[in-house]
Amino acid sequence: MRHARGPLLSIDVTTRTSATHDVEDVLSSFIGGRGVATKLAFDRLPFDADPLGPANRLYLSTGPMQYATTSFTGRMNATAISPLTGGIASSNAGGFVSRHFTATGHSVLEITGASDELLVLHVTDDGVEFEAVPDLEGATVPEVNAYLESTHDLGHDHVACIGPAGENLVRFASIMTSESRAFGRGGLGAVLGAKNVKAITVDGDVEHDVSFPDEATDVHREAATSDSVMKRQGTASVTALANEVEGLPSYYWSERQFEGVEGIDGDAVEEKKYKTGTCSQCAFACKLPTRDEATGVETEGPEFETIFAFGSNQGIDDVVDVMQSNELCDVYGLDTISCGNTIAAYLAAEDEFGNVDLIHDLVERVAHREGVGDTLAEGIARCHDELGVTDYTVKNLDFAAHEGRTLHGQGLAYAVANRGGDHMYSTFYAWEYPLVDSAEAVPMSGLEGKAPAVARQENARALEDCGIVCRFSRSIMNPDRFEALFDADHEELLEVGARVVELERAFNNRRGFTAADDDLPYREYIEGDLDAAIREYYDVRGWRADGVVPDLGEPVGDQASAAGD
Repeated sequence: MRHARGPLLSIDVTTRTSATHDVEDVLSSFIGGRGVATKLAFDRLPFDADPLGPANRLYLSTGPMQYATTSFTGRMNATAISPLTGGIASSNAGGFVSRHFTATGHSVLEITGASDELLVLHVTDDGVEFEAVPDLEGATVPEVNAYLESTHDLGHDHVACIGPAGENLVRFASIMTSESRAFGRGGLGAVLGAKNVKAITVDGDVEHDVSFPDEATDVHREAATSDSVMKRQGTASVTALANEVEGLPSYYWSERQFEGVEGIDGDAVEEKKYKTGTCSQCAFACKLPTRDEATGVETEGPEFETIFAFGSNQGIDDVVDVMQSNELCDVYGLDTISCGNTIAAYLAAEDEFGNVDLIHDLVERVAHREGVGDTLAEGIARCHDELGVTDYTVKNLDFAAHEGRTLHGQGLAYAVANRGGDHMYSTFYAWEYPLVDSAEAVPMSGLEGKAPAVARQENARALEDCGIVCRFSRSIMNPDRFEALFDADHEELLEVGARVVELERAFNNRRGFTAADDDLPYREYIEGDLDAAIREYYDVRGWRADGVVPDLGEPVGDQASAAGD
């Protein structure tokens, strides 16, 4: 089985020391990326660690596909205990940093402890340099990148950093890379902020002698010649379809269609796109550099999730306003989904839907924890009571755009996902809209037969995150190509994905998560017996009826806490 190469580089920022560890056994079993990071976290991270304490460990990792010069491979993984959910969370980001990381010769970077000074960690093939950067306190993401380029000649493609939101421990702060790409969901930027690490740079000259079969060339060629609408509109292309099937959450989930959708849909975004954007080595080029000449607003995006969170869910029908919100989140280092949804909760409480000036002011207040921004920075699950609104989260993670009240299999997927209300954990929505061939599609309504399918898609997504392979390769990376590129049987590869999902569940079990956390705030909208479907999902996984992984998931001593504490 083809897997990532190189040792684990472990950095303790308390003592400003580092060490390398041979992790070949983990790499050979879990391939790379999310799988390797999850296994290392399970073995090395205390199950009772405070997400914002020094014992939490942040992992950055790549996979074997980052050694290939083919499309859909410009990605990197981040893993830690989430300050937002209280469970283990992984997020991956595109851009250009992953190949600079592989050039350092390491397969995984681990950061633990907490520094008494604000630091930049410079990781190279020679080791680690610790640079105190007190002048970067409060710096935005562009300001951090400008500093590193001017003083170290390292462009933003060498950098993963946080903005003010991470420093201020906003529970949905992102780690930003390549300027506008985000390790977004779960608040991993706050983990770096708690460790007093402002940025990590990666640079090296290690070349990995890894050969790939002809299928890598085939993937690249098909990515280049594909006529997918994603090349023109990115994920924004889904907006009109979601609205048409009553699957576009609007006005803080009070409605499922948005009358102003034409102002924020894929066509509206495409009108503002002014050049092609891509990730490292990728010929698919689905990114969205956008500009509005009248206002001077320039950003990358918005993608569908941002269109929902800062558009329909806030009552905003002008794509330029959404672009501005998107850019503010990138500048301050905020997950656009959680930030937009939490602000939508405030707008619902204050009857201020559509107030764009208030929205942009609130983004800044959240990033700096000023005034009501301090309350909103805790996320919906922690502030909904104070606001007097419904808690639209699963495991403290607010829902993504794909509407579980319309796409019932996606609703089930939200309920059981270890990460919570995240669409990327199984991407089951693609089979229900559908965005796949009609022969593979399933009905939007009902749960019959969907529990095993959700589990299988979770395994497939986990495999991609071990690779690491972009989600948008769906129509090109078929099972035969996975077998060729990873040098293993496809079912064997899916089993690796299943073991990753199981380890995540076991980790969360030991932190107190059980079947009680596998639920939906809108279960009455789901056609069919949700509880029976969840039990069937557990049976497929071989888990107990209480949602606990046998043997692996039992709390140990006092190493158990309530989910999300």
